[in-house]
Amino acid sequence: MCEDNDMEEASSKKYEIDMCNGPLLKKIMIFYFPLMLSGVLQLLFNAADIIVVGQFAGSEALAAVGSTSSLINLLVNVFIGLSVGANVLVARFYGAGQKKELSDMVHTAIMTSIICGCFLVVLGVVLAGPALRLMGTPEDVINHSVLYMRIYFVGMPVMMAYNFGAAILRAVGDTKRPLYYLLIAGVINVVLNLLFVIVFSMGVAGVAAATVISQAVSAVLVLRCLIKTDSDYRLNLKELRIIPDKLWKMVQIGIPAGLQGALFSISNVLIQSSVNSFGSVAMAGNTAASNVEGFVYTAMNAFHQTAISFTGQNYGAQNYKRIGKILFICESLVLLVGLVMGNATFLLSDILLQLYSTDAEVIAFGVLRLSIICTTYCLCGMMDVIVGSLRGMGYSIMPMLVSLTGACLFRVVWIYTIFQQYRSLKTLYISYPISWALTFAVHLLCFFVVYTRLLKRNRKYS
Repeated sequence: MCEDNDMEEASSKKYEIDMCNGPLLKKIMIFYFPLMLSGVLQLLFNAADIIVVGQFAGSEALAAVGSTSSLINLLVNVFIGLSVGANVLVARFYGAGQKKELSDMVHTAIMTSIICGCFLVVLGVVLAGPALRLMGTPEDVINHSVLYMRIYFVGMPVMMAYNFGAAILRAVGDTKRPLYYLLIAGVINVVLNLLFVIVFSMGVAGVAAATVISQAVSAVLVLRCLIKTDSDYRLNLKELRIIPDKLWKMVQIGIPAGLQGALFSISNVLIQSSVNSFGSVAMAGNTAASNVEGFVYTAMNAFHQTAISFTGQNYGAQNYKRIGKILFICESLVLLVGLVMGNATFLLSDILLQLYSTDAEVIAFGVLRLSIICTTYCLCGMMDVIVGSLRGMGYSIMPMLVSLTGACLFRVVWIYTIFQQYRSLKTLYISYPISWALTFAVHLLCFFVVYTRLLKRNRKYS
């Protein structure tokens, strides 16, 4: 019996990464690749929705699915931010070897995910119609958009459970098993998309239902993993509860992180509303392009999540000098990935956009967006990596305030000034790279101030 337990523990340990000792570059890449592929698979959930609905249900249905993304992100990001808080704290307690604190954090995080998911069901179903109308969604699209969004939000409890569970696994260095679970769910999603849309002619309702079912599968698998493990982050369903001090710490880091995501979403909602004013064809082109560029963003954003986990563990272990090295490596890698993938995506834009629509006008609108966004996307990736380092050290309000000013406020001002003066989609899209560059510069300054103080304090007490 003891031998069986030892084997189970060894099996769990092989998925974990010691981020506090040994060479960083190799461990960062081992952590990064499954994480990046997991993000790509999550995007494929939505891509499968969009491709199937665009090819078999028409451009109006395509526009309907795409028009909900910025609003969904706005409503969900605050709660997803809490999973970032869970990630940071689990990594910190794991790095410090605080077993009791780690277990309490895991159970508080999963219980929080269930409560947040149930709340989002109500929020999404109630707000879908009024919010989409407020965004100026055209009449030929609005009914499809509302239906898609309401079905999508029914799956929020399982979506939250997966995100929080995967955040716990990432915090201890396990990015492989979430990848395996998403691969299973992704295959189910594609099969159900084809079945519901082509065979049963369910349109946007079919792709939404397929997404919810596949997310439920991934959630069950990740929770089963946490229950079955013999490591210190094991989940015991009988011990699920909210521990106030752990929740408060998670809120302190997670809510500002979530609000930062929501602030970006607010500006994106305004941009989506501006795109809507150019008609359903422009909306369809914008939807297809956004989905294509999402793969580049996901490849870069995995370095942001890598920076959070590696910084969090080393902060907990008080290996402060490694934090600077982690930032340098992640910034160098995200710059390379952003330049190569972003420009390659733009060069192949005609071919890629044809996967979503064969309408020449839709493709032309999509190419316009990719020519501006993808060629400068590395700036967004570099900005996100610094934010990840700051969050890993426990600083979350500062990045939120910087993002409020440098991204959200700037884009809002741009829409109501420059865009009104020179009304075109090109003018609208240019606001993205300018806001990334400004925000990156301020985040970089913040990091150097915080990191310098941390090293000085460490020398003082060592």
